[in-house]
Order: sequence, then structure tokens, then C-alpha cells
Amino acid sequence: MRFGYDARCLDHDTGTHHPETAERLEAIRRRLSREHHVEFRPARLASVDTLCDAHDAAYVEKVREFCRAGGGSWDPDTVAVEATWEAARASAGLAVEACEAALDGADGTDTPFALGRPPGHHALAGDAMGFCFFNNAIVAAEAALRRPAVQRVAIFDWDVHHGNGCEDMAAGREAIHYSSIHQQGLYPGSGQLGATDDGTLLNLPLPDGAGDAGYLDAVDRALVPALERFDPDLLIVAAGFDAHELDPISTMQLSTEGYGLLADRLRGVASRTNAAHAYVLEGGYGVDALAGSVAMINELYGGREPAEPTGEPSPAVSDVVDRVVDRQGL
Repeated sequence: MRFGYDARCLDHDTGTHHPETAERLEAIRRRLSREHHVEFRPARLASVDTLCDAHDAAYVEKVREFCRAGGGSWDPDTVAVEATWEAARASAGLAVEACEAALDGADGTDTPFALGRPPGHHALAGDAMGFCFFNNAIVAAEAALRRPAVQRVAIFDWDVHHGNGCEDMAAGREAIHYSSIHQQGLYPGSGQLGATDDGTLLNLPLPDGAGDAGYLDAVDRALVPALERFDPDLLIVAAGFDAHELDPISTMQLSTEGYGLLADRLRGVASRTNAAHAYVLEGGYGVDALAGSVAMINELYGGREPAEPTGEPSPAVSDVVDRVVDRQGL
């Protein structure tokens, strides 16, 4: 794969005892460098104008001034230092460049993956939250839609938390579809089961312990048909890895192999809809599991075929999927 990485993202210092640390990126980089001999591409900082295509201009300026003054706690979970301004712009820039590369034809073993931090899917148009300052996937989607050939962008979010910022910022936009599979009841408490009649939103909150079989049931029966119906020109995968069975903050029990299977399903959707596609890193806080899962996806695009799960989805998972399928006629 084509991995974007920028050392300026490491300078976003969240302090001790915070789960979203620079070690997340360093672990991924070590694993890919050691085992896959990956070369990394630095970012072009997202311009203020690019950020303002997605975010309120007054908010972008507020973040800049907050960081210029030395940062601090924006809220109890979301902290910044002076370097966060450039780190957040680098993270957004990596997402924009990944999608630009995909639209310019990068696919197969060159499929782009933006390895940036801070993450983005909780950031609102006018506020930071949930470790996020700029909504990287939405910033990239808006930049892509400036191209005349791009009419529709789909964002699929497999982070264990619902991307409330993505949903809120995409609301009312016929050109942007947002789908999320997340753990029911987890932060930030949004993402209730359902979908919009116009096909631009699909939320699948799954019960804890869903595992590989449960995720694939949701993807195969609900997500894939919804994405194919939307028929995007660009598919952005908001790739959080905190549903992993070894992640310290969730109980979803998705395996490393399971992430490979999810990526394989998304690759298939992109192929069938003739969509460009790219990955944008979100969460994932067990650093070894995070690095291993990113490496698994790299191996998938290098030719590895992940093994299908042997178990069946739980009745609780199947009930969630049945309800959204019935409502949408998928």
C-alpha cells in the first residue's frame, strides 16, 4: 500500500496516561518498516482554506490561537500543545493527499492509507471533541468533491466509536454518504440504529462481543448493499482499530484477521462500483494490535487472503442487522 506518514503528527503531545499517543504511529511505522519494508510519504499541510471548506472559519482560527497560546485541555478528553496546530493540519493533509492519490489512479498494491494523528471523526464543524480537532475524512471528502468528476463520496467508519462529527457534518449533503458500525452505547452515545430514506446515512450499533462473524454479517447484509446503491466515486474508510479483541477500551472482539476481511469487503465494493478508495486512520489504542491490524491490511493488498470466520453471528447481532435491512429494503 501507499502509506502517508508525517513526523509532525508525533509532536501532538497528549501527556501521560492518555490513550491517544504518538506511540500509536511509531508502532505502526516500526512494524511496516521492519516486516514490509514500506516507504512513507510525508504530508502537505492542509491549508486553512481547505480546512474551512469543511469547518467554520471562526473555529479553525480558534484552534490556531489556542495552540499558539500553548494549548491545554480543550475538554477533559481533548488536549493540545503548541505543535498540535501543525500536527492536526498534517493529519488532515495526509487524508486529503490519500484521496487525491486514489482519484488519480493509485490502487491495488498502491492503495493509499493516511497514517495521521490526531484522529478526526468526532470533530464537529465548530468544535473539537473525542481527541479530534479537524475531521480528516470530511475534509478529504470536501476536497475531493471540488473535482468536477467526483459527484458522490462515501465514508465507511469501522472505528468502535460512532463518528458523530462525520454524521453531523455530512447531514443534508446528498453528495456524501456516511456509514458506521460501532459498539452500542459507547462514547459519544450517538449513532442510533437506522438509515435515511435518501441513502446518505446508515448506522449499525452492534452489541458487545460481536466478533468477526457479527461484523461480517453487518457488512455483507447491510453495508455493502447500501454502498453499492449509493454508487460512490470515492470510498473513504475511516479506519479505527479499537474494536480489536486486544484493545483496552472496547469489548467487540474483532480479530486481526477480521480487519483483513473487512478491508477485503470494502475493496470489493470499490471494484464493483468503480470507485477510488483510500484509508484514513482513526482510533486504536492497543499499539501492538493496531500495528498488526494495519500490517494485515497491507498484506491483503499484497495478495494475502484472510480466512473467513468459522462461527455464526449472535442472535443479538443478527437482530440489529435484520431491523435495518427490513427498514431499507436492502
